Amino acid sequence: MVDWNQEYIKYRTLLKGQRLPLAFVDLDRFDDNVAYVAATQKNSNKTIRVASKSIRCVDLIRRVFRKGGDAYQGVLAFTVEEAAFLIENGFDDIIVAYPSVQASDLEILVSKTKACSRLALMVDGMGQLEIMSSAGEKAGVILEACMDIDMSYRPVGDFTHIGVRRSPIRTVEDAVELAQQASRLKGVKINSIMGYEAQIASVNDDIPGKGLKNSLFRFIKRRSINELTGRRQRVVEAIRETGLEIEVVNGGGSGSLVSTGQDQSVTEVTAGSAFFAPGLFWHFHEVKFKPSAFFALQVVRKPSSGIVTCQGGGYVGSGAVGQEKLPPPVMPEGLKYLPLEGAGEVQTPLIISKKGPELSLGDPVIFQHAKAGELCERFNELQLIQGDKIVDRVKTYRGEGRAFL
Repeated sequence: MVDWNQEYIKYRTLLKGQRLPLAFVDLDRFDDNVAYVAATQKNSNKTIRVASKSIRCVDLIRRVFRKGGDAYQGVLAFTVEEAAFLIENGFDDIIVAYPSVQASDLEILVSKTKACSRLALMVDGMGQLEIMSSAGEKAGVILEACMDIDMSYRPVGDFTHIGVRRSPIRTVEDAVELAQQASRLKGVKINSIMGYEAQIASVNDDIPGKGLKNSLFRFIKRRSINELTGRRQRVVEAIRETGLEIEVVNGGGSGSLVSTGQDQSVTEVTAGSAFFAPGLFWHFHEVKFKPSAFFALQVVRKPSSGIVTCQGGGYVGSGAVGQEKLPPPVMPEGLKYLPLEGAGEVQTPLIISKKGPELSLGDPVIFQHAKAGELCERFNELQLIQGDKIVDRVKTYRGEGRAFL
């Protein structure tokens, strides 16, 4: 059990006199997460693809591969432009996890393919494949595509949908039809498959004090794992029977590393949020990560007894609006939002706990972002802490002058 008040005293000492707000990564925790993720696949013979959108810092992506060794192979990027940026920084074997059909992205895809980079773009229908085919044939190259398979859970058919709304390719028949149609196109080929089970990888099921809710989520997850594992295996087998040479079958995310690693049809798993372990990734039953990425705001007001106000802080996570998307204040322990104010664009008031150290004007309050890589869209650099020292400062994508979405 982490003593966050003791950790706070350490970080407060290190950050004393620094300009706030700032973001930092505790490398001891980050490296422990890298080793832990690798250990989840020790007996599975699966490699781990790094989801760059959850890190958004070239130096830290490099650190994952350096510390993780052979367990890690390849990057799952979030845009074609980001993939090009990563290739220019020495990375290879990249799958862009989301489709694009705009001309500028196709030009990049052609250019990097001509330069012999290993780069594939996500597809889930003939429209995208035909656009890729046209670009590839015109340039005299064969562009690589990754077929996205819907892994959501529908226990009673179309009446329920538990998971994300991404690909229309769900059944064996859907996948085979697309594979056969794609095989007749020039300038493009499907050589990889991705099936992401968001309802398992991104849903907490070990929340303190929520025993009944946790049991329900675990029950749904078990049923979903059984269904999607069999379906994914049948899809992969059927696609290979069409004659397509499938090199990569990617699955899962940080919260489903164990269950996805047990699927024999999968060749690799994906991890990203595991390395920062943000607010939405604290409470999984099967996996446990160490929060490693934080941001600090300065205390600038004490409007009344038991309340402090911080400068800035409105760094709200994307997705459906909800309390869980606010950045949790983690240090000192026991801080709570005012329900009518939340995390504000220019100031954030907080109710303080009597159990934590006293907060004075200028002291830092330390938060985590609810999600992982989105933190880096707010800061130009990350300070790196190891032990009781700040050992380095590294640029985020934003600090490199890059914004990809």
